[in-house]
Amino acid sequence: MAEFRTPWNRLAGLTAATMAIAVATALPAAAEGGIVDAGGPGAIAGSYIVVYKADTVSALTDSLAAKVNAKVEHRYGVALKGFAGAMTETAAKRLAADPAVAYVAQNHIVRTVADQPNPPSWGLDRIDQRDLPLNQNYHYDTTAPNVHAYVIDTGIRTTHVDLGGRATFDYNAVDTNNTDCNGHGTHVAGTIGGGQYGVAKGVRLHAVKVLNCAGSGTIAGVVAGVDWVTGNKVRPAVANMSLGGGVDTTLDTAVRNSIASGVTYAIASGNSNANACSFSPARVAEAITVNASDISDNRASFSNYGTCTDLFAPGVNITSAWGTGDTATNTISGTSMATPHVAGAAALYLEANPNASAQQVRDALVTNATPDKIGNPGAGSPNLLLSTGTTTPPQPGQDTLLRGESLQVGQSKTSTDGRYTLIMQGDGNLVLYTSGGAALWSTDTWGTDAAYAVLQGDGNLVLYSTAGVPRWHTNTWGTAADHLVVQTDSNVVLYGPGGQVFWHRLQ
Repeated sequence: MAEFRTPWNRLAGLTAATMAIAVATALPAAAEGGIVDAGGPGAIAGSYIVVYKADTVSALTDSLAAKVNAKVEHRYGVALKGFAGAMTETAAKRLAADPAVAYVAQNHIVRTVADQPNPPSWGLDRIDQRDLPLNQNYHYDTTAPNVHAYVIDTGIRTTHVDLGGRATFDYNAVDTNNTDCNGHGTHVAGTIGGGQYGVAKGVRLHAVKVLNCAGSGTIAGVVAGVDWVTGNKVRPAVANMSLGGGVDTTLDTAVRNSIASGVTYAIASGNSNANACSFSPARVAEAITVNASDISDNRASFSNYGTCTDLFAPGVNITSAWGTGDTATNTISGTSMATPHVAGAAALYLEANPNASAQQVRDALVTNATPDKIGNPGAGSPNLLLSTGTTTPPQPGQDTLLRGESLQVGQSKTSTDGRYTLIMQGDGNLVLYTSGGAALWSTDTWGTDAAYAVLQGDGNLVLYSTAGVPRWHTNTWGTAADHLVVQTDSNVVLYGPGGQVFWHRLQ
């Protein structure tokens, strides 16, 4: 994973128009607001990120910066609206009180996470089969030549032979050195799409450099990279973020908005043997957050875990391309190494499903993952191991509610023999009836404001009010549950992709 540092330095000249805007938005000298994410580990003194309100125009940047003598280094206009710059704490507080500003956050350090032992790689061999032992083979049906993978990292050695001329250096938020002087980004790119070491061997690779030669950078620089990807992506697109740091609202928001724009994100959970919900961007629910497993299918000793994560992938002793030469390789460990396996798998899926949303890609990978293989997955972690092997997905039907599908008031599912019907009633109750009208089971939510039932992407079947307040659920969040069946034996069962049972009405 990676860590960010770099304050900004770019002062544009004021025009008469922007000066007029500045005067119009001038604040009393005493007006000050609070700073989001102030202090804490990795906080960078004198470096802040200014995020505008939705209706604020980006043209305000120069006038706002000039008003408090801030030096602008990064300008955001897609994933976020605003800028990052060097300024005093007092200046940051003044901007936080400006009516055009949503909030001001302190900038923080972010860094890569990788250890360095030295045995052969095994990750490709593991992800294409359900069970151990390894069969010394990696099977794939496509190389994903039409998919674009954005490596938000230390850069890529684009001339490396394993990348086959498919890598380009597209954006640099750090310096003018458009190379990978660390090696981490090249290793990640090789696992995503290398000819020898990669999951998707024909994918187009794009270097988005946000970390320096030491593998570190700033939140502001990483947000700039995410902003560039959001505004310049070519779909179908997947982004890999094998980096992170402490909780940061600004970074989370940028990633979330980028996902909403149509980019699937694979993100490392972190190497702190801690709850991933305490790290950004690992905690972004819309992303695919990846834990690391070892060759024996145990959670790696360093890997983070928890309910904010989605699945495991090989991340211990992974061999891939390296940045020191065009044929160089290295064998290293980390959730940084697990994540590009997932990004590569996402590319394979997008090749076959180019119009899939980020949520659909995430759901497909989670649904197809192999359940119950990981030893000591960690509290709250879904026990799911990445698989690129194919399974027959459940099909929609009169008796089956699929993941992402809902039952609105008056809608129902009926067993194939027509004897049992599960219906969402207008009184807030979800009820199973016989064909003769006898009630066999209900959620006992009659008289509430429950308005619909939905099988969520996290495996939980939930009844919500129109305001989005949960009124009942199966308590199956974080599982691989992907379809609910109204059966001919009168049971209602929540199944996973391998036929495993996660909940039924008789339990």
